[in-house]
Amino acid sequence: MIPVRQILTPEDLVLFQESTACSEILSFLGALNDSVIGVKTTDAIEDSEIIQKLLCLLEAIQQTNKDIKPIETNSRFGNAAFRDFYDMVEQKLPTWLAEFVPAEHIEEVSKYAQESFGNRRRIDYGTGHELNFLSFLLCLDKLELIKREDYAALVIHVFFQYVHVMRGLQMSYWLEPAGSHGVWGLDDYQFLPFLFGAGQLRPHKHLRPKSIHNADILEEFSKDYMYFESVLFVNSIKTGSIRWHSPMIDDISGAKSWEKVNLGLIKMFRAEVIGKLPIMQHFMFGSLISFTGGSMPADVAHGVDDGEHDCGDHGHVFALGQEFPDCCGIKVPSAIA
Repeated sequence: MIPVRQILTPEDLVLFQESTACSEILSFLGALNDSVIGVKTTDAIEDSEIIQKLLCLLEAIQQTNKDIKPIETNSRFGNAAFRDFYDMVEQKLPTWLAEFVPAEHIEEVSKYAQESFGNRRRIDYGTGHELNFLSFLLCLDKLELIKREDYAALVIHVFFQYVHVMRGLQMSYWLEPAGSHGVWGLDDYQFLPFLFGAGQLRPHKHLRPKSIHNADILEEFSKDYMYFESVLFVNSIKTGSIRWHSPMIDDISGAKSWEKVNLGLIKMFRAEVIGKLPIMQHFMFGSLISFTGGSMPADVAHGVDDGEHDCGDHGHVFALGQEFPDCCGIKVPSAIA
């Protein structure tokens, strides 16, 4: 079964937020987060067979990125070679997934995996694509290919490797951030590494959110915690003070505890990712993640790329994962501030 879109209107979104599918996504995210509380990235975590196969899948995708070289161009964003990469991955995914996914589910699971690596036409990437990778893992969980004891390795080894794969794609093909200002200043592309990274740090007795302003701490502990590694990466590709290039990260650093940061980011994910129509109108549903909205015509359900949103006296056109621009008033959630 090929997943199709089911969310078109605000009413559809409300129905989704009250649905089993929404609860399953949030519950899975919460369980993954809980599995890494107090766990270092460098801790010895055993990789089960399914974890090893997922890492092999990401290695194959990373190799495809290396094999398909960027086209020489003067354009800063959107190297057309990404489309060749995308087509090659789309062609090979069913074969790669056949190593561990039951044949009757390959077509469905493959769609979520494919949508995890960006948009072919726009050559961009955002939180909607990251959500698709989380949903890809949820599908494997629902097929009972992943066990609860795999969750820590799923986050620390598989998800974090996915982040590294995406950084490679972003840097080599200059994927455009799918939004007007990235993920609210956390990162131009990713959100979940900060969420999981804050979970890792929750019980730490000495490191605090404000520690991100200490370059020596970032350098020393980036290998142990995703949050510090993610901040270090943002600092490495942007110039100037973090207060200017990533104001949300700077604001969050004022929180009193990592628990407050972690729970606040979970709340933000619910409100600003799966709670936003411009993102969820592109999300697809099948038999494993099932939801029926009711407003989506059959000829539209299989793939319109852009949506629109009215903001007072003006409107915006959105790409997958794009969020409301500054004029629409996104602020740091009170759960974190």
